[in-house]
Amino acid sequence: MTNNKYLYWIVFVAINGGLMFGLNMAGIAGANDMIKSEFSLSDSGLGTVAALLTIGCLIGALFTGGITEKYGRKKVMTVTAVLYIISALGCALAPSAMLLTAFRVLSGIAVGATSVVAPMYISEISPAKDRGRLVSLNQFAITIGILLAYVFDYLLVDLGDNSWRYMLAVPAVFGVFYLIFLLTSFCESPRWLLAKGRREEAVAILQRIGGETFVKEDLPEIERSINAENAKDKVSIGELFRGKTGKVVLIGTLIAAFQQITGVNAVIMFAPDIFQAAGSMKEDSLFQSMIVGLINFLMTIVALRLVDSKGRKTLLLWGAVGMTIALAYLTYEFSGTSTNNTGVLVALLVYISFFAASFAPVMWVIISEIYPNRIKGLAMSFSTAITWLCTFLTIQFAPIIKSSLGLEWLFAIFGGFTVLAFIFVKIWIPETKGKSLEQIEKELGL
Repeated sequence: MTNNKYLYWIVFVAINGGLMFGLNMAGIAGANDMIKSEFSLSDSGLGTVAALLTIGCLIGALFTGGITEKYGRKKVMTVTAVLYIISALGCALAPSAMLLTAFRVLSGIAVGATSVVAPMYISEISPAKDRGRLVSLNQFAITIGILLAYVFDYLLVDLGDNSWRYMLAVPAVFGVFYLIFLLTSFCESPRWLLAKGRREEAVAILQRIGGETFVKEDLPEIERSINAENAKDKVSIGELFRGKTGKVVLIGTLIAAFQQITGVNAVIMFAPDIFQAAGSMKEDSLFQSMIVGLINFLMTIVALRLVDSKGRKTLLLWGAVGMTIALAYLTYEFSGTSTNNTGVLVALLVYISFFAASFAPVMWVIISEIYPNRIKGLAMSFSTAITWLCTFLTIQFAPIIKSSLGLEWLFAIFGGFTVLAFIFVKIWIPETKGKSLEQIEKELGL
């Protein structure tokens, strides 16, 4: 009999990393104007402060895969919790833009590492029938973090010139709880333990997660897969780009890139600025941003309910269609001489709704499923690093495009990438719902 209580507890602890991810990504949204004024930054300078977090994310993602394979998933998560606390306090106390940027990069390293290790860990401890939903819970936690960031920004905005410092300190509080959970009641991935020859520990964890039946049915298949992988030569970087493996890595990397170049993080990070451009006052724009965060949160619940029943590919295709329609309307709205504030809010909510129910969680599910255990660490690190590179480019250039060409061009560019994403998903993305990781590996010919 499955011990759902213990399974859900360790998933809950793991997705606290996702919560920290969301808090750090969106927490600066309400502080942008104050930071710009505090340090006399240009639009480009502000974009750099906001975007360099994603360079840290890229670094964290790029090296985390190899480190998790060597030291385990739990140790990496513990280190990220410490980094979240240090970086949040550093950002809050930063006396200069340079130090603020440095601590933002440190925060980004933790976020990048989390973006690799959390979905990897959850996919490895989840039964096949529930894996899509459980991996998607990490994205659900990210949306909670984003919503909380907007709420705290709204509540703290009137606390004076230093209110931006309080906004950026919020993740430190949540980071302390995350660290306590990891140190007191969290287990290592049983698949990683088996790969390291620690069979007794792995069996004990599998029994706690799924009971004797789970061990009897799944353990032999997991061991056969790991033994076959161990019999092969050690994976090299070059192997990721050759033959059938290269094709699978290309698919995973492109879906990771499309998740970002369709514009979501630019919308989330600069949502208050977009609403102000449409005619809202500062406090109204922060309140409207909270609505965006709430819809993001609620629609992720829809994804949790559908990802294992309707399938990954179906959600991605419908998501691309809805996002394209919303971006087309926003392009039209901002190309005119006057802007309908309500129309902009509705269109942004439609865009966020379709993204949150599709690309947001499903990308992480797919890349945690299609890579076999032997290359999973390196492949997920590479794909996730590309995600963060695309995030950096999006956030860095969004305010520049906005100020030089106008918001209509920014939304038009995002819309073009969304159309390309639809075509890519239609042709290349395999359906993986309800299949064990070992079965997916066989079907992909790896």
